[in-house]
Parts: sequence; structure tokens; C-alpha cells
Amino acid sequence: MLQVGRTAPDFDMVTTKNLDTLTERVTLQDYSGKWLILFFWPFDFTFVCPTEVTSFSDAIAEFADLDAEILGVSCDSIHTHRAWITTPREQNGIGPVNFPLASDKTKATAAAYGVLDETTGAAHRGLFIIDPEGVLRYQVVTDMNVGRSVEETLRILQALQAGGLCAANWKPGQKTL
Repeated sequence: MLQVGRTAPDFDMVTTKNLDTLTERVTLQDYSGKWLILFFWPFDFTFVCPTEVTSFSDAIAEFADLDAEILGVSCDSIHTHRAWITTPREQNGIGPVNFPLASDKTKATAAAYGVLDETTGAAHRGLFIIDPEGVLRYQVVTDMNVGRSVEETLRILQALQAGGLCAANWKPGQKTL
């Protein structure tokens, strides 16, 4: 059972790391020693999903400064991901992104992380922060109609890295309790 404070479920998925071959895979162990922002969305080429992917991509330097990497996942095929990346933003694509998109075509990873909607076969909007030792430190799952906040994700990551008790509305630079 997925639970904060426990080891995150492993995964092995094909990614868009190499858009020509689409053969590069990713596992949880690939992120050992780094923070991982793992997020799921329902479908490529939809309405809310591209706003999230492009917002996380645009903030990649801020995550890198915090020693965090990002991995985006949906149950779409790797070929659909490539088409989405190679389609310009103004044509309902996302254009180039600064992190890999993984294909969970088998839906095993979405199920392991508790975000699989078995009725639609899509992943709910789940976001997980995994620490450098592979322990799940944060999880949030929202309705398919509600996008996530990159700013809030950065704040939560910084709070987790602060090493103390962070009060409600804590912001980086403030004292911990």
C-alpha cells in the first residue's frame, strides 16, 4: 500500500529521453541520490494537461537548483508522447520539454501509485515527491479537472528539505518551528 514515509513503488517505463528511438527506459533507481517530482496526468492532447507539463518544464531550473528532477507520466503510448512533444504549443502540442515523459501503457505504475481510474484507463492527476533515498515524502491527487501548482510544489519541496517543522503557509527563508 502506498504511504508517505515508506519506500516508493519501483517502476520501469519507456521514456522520451531519445525522441528518435523511444527506447530509453527509466526506473526509480535512476533517481537515487536526487529528489524526484513524479507526476501523472490523464491524457496527452487535452486541455489542462499541457498547462501542467509546460509549467513544470518552464520551471526546470528552479527544481534543478533544489537537486530535484522531474518525471511526467501518463498511460498514453510513447508514440503519442512524441507526437505531443513535436507538435508546437500553438497547435495543441507542448513542444520540447525539459524532462522526460514516460509511458505507463501497462498502467502498472499508475496502479502502484494509486492514481489509476480503472473505468477510463487514465491516471488521475497525482503528484509525488520522493526523497534521495527513495522514500515517498509527499503525495496529492486531484480531480481530473484541476491542475497542480508548480509554485506550491516548489514550496513543499523546500519545506521537506528544510529539515524542521514547517508551519502552515511556511515559505522558504522563514524559520521552522
